[in-house]
Amino acid sequence: MNWFVVLLLGAGLFALYRIYSSVRKLRDHSNDDWDAKLVEKLRLAGSDPFQPHEVDFFFALPGEAAAAALSRALAAEGCALDLRPAPESVDYPLSLHAVKSVRISVPGMREFSRRFAVLAREHGGRYDGWAAGHVARAPDAPSPRAAPR
Repeated sequence: MNWFVVLLLGAGLFALYRIYSSVRKLRDHSNDDWDAKLVEKLRLAGSDPFQPHEVDFFFALPGEAAAAALSRALAAEGCALDLRPAPESVDYPLSLHAVKSVRISVPGMREFSRRFAVLAREHGGRYDGWAAGHVARAPDAPSPRAAPR
């Protein structure tokens, strides 16, 4: 009877591990989809993916020390920074806005999102995503959706 309990306990732990890894994979996939949707939205609006865009990255932070440490890391990457209070949030009372000029691609933006999410967690904060404005395509530039002839 003892071996049965051990076997049942092992199966339960394995099931919990599988659930945890599936939820984590779905969350990461959801973030990847968000990046792809934003890039696609920019392209459909006619934004030129081959030109640098001013990309805004958003972070929520728990305090001054975390904000200072994250600011140093982002400044080293060439980001312009703006720190503001976020009084509506009890857990994250500071909002850090970082701006960097980058070329927009799905793999590139996914990498920024992954890296910045890890960086924010390391400093006790949260990465809240990115946004970018429209950069007009040159009149003679081919559309990224144009079919080759």
